[in-house]
Amino acid sequence: MEENWLTAIFNTYLAGPANAILALAGMKANDPAHPWETWLVMEILVVALLVALVLLVRSSLSVDRPGRLQHIFESLMEFLETQASDVGIHHPGKYVNFFGTLFIFILAMNLIGSIPGFESPTMSVYVPAALAVCAWIYYHVMGVIELGPWQYLKTFAGPILFLAPLMFFIEIIGHVARMLSLTVRLYGNMFAGEQITTVFIGLTYLVIPVVFMALHVFVAFLQAYVFTLLTMIYVSMGTSQEH
Repeated sequence: MEENWLTAIFNTYLAGPANAILALAGMKANDPAHPWETWLVMEILVVALLVALVLLVRSSLSVDRPGRLQHIFESLMEFLETQASDVGIHHPGKYVNFFGTLFIFILAMNLIGSIPGFESPTMSVYVPAALAVCAWIYYHVMGVIELGPWQYLKTFAGPILFLAPLMFFIEIIGHVARMLSLTVRLYGNMFAGEQITTVFIGLTYLVIPVVFMALHVFVAFLQAYVFTLLTMIYVSMGTSQEH
């Protein structure tokens, strides 16, 4: 990603703290004068906006007279809980907070690229990869909590004892592939969509760019939903007693 105006402000006024944090981690920026990457600045902005939104919704929560934002979030959580139940998750209410956070965070990062002067953090491979790792760790942890460590480990061995070493190796490869799949799908679709939109905006003036911007927004919603749905499926497979 190229440096936008907000990243330039971070690099002008906050380069020192960024370099100090990198030094504590035993790392060094490629360009100490510009340690802030655009994807990271955009991600911080999204987090700040979501925190402000959550505080706004929380301050107006009401049982008797719920506001429009409260209705939207409640409807979203009900929808995600229904989706989780449909993919086979028992007691989906235990997991819906994670699914909701994942969906809203990815959606906000996808959509912020639609605002002139900003870019989607999910266009950088680091962001989808980190989200995929979080989803991967989450469904394993939930599997261990739900089934117990030994029973969960047995799901890697398969039903036939003498094939257990081979099945364990295959299962490990399959689980690693899930991380790669989540990463490539989100990154590839958002990067490609952004490039196509940018090209057509540069070639035309009004009607066609509006169409492609609408398509970009649709892809933003779709990819957030697909990522969350796949995470639900992995949680279902990891926590299922039948599995």
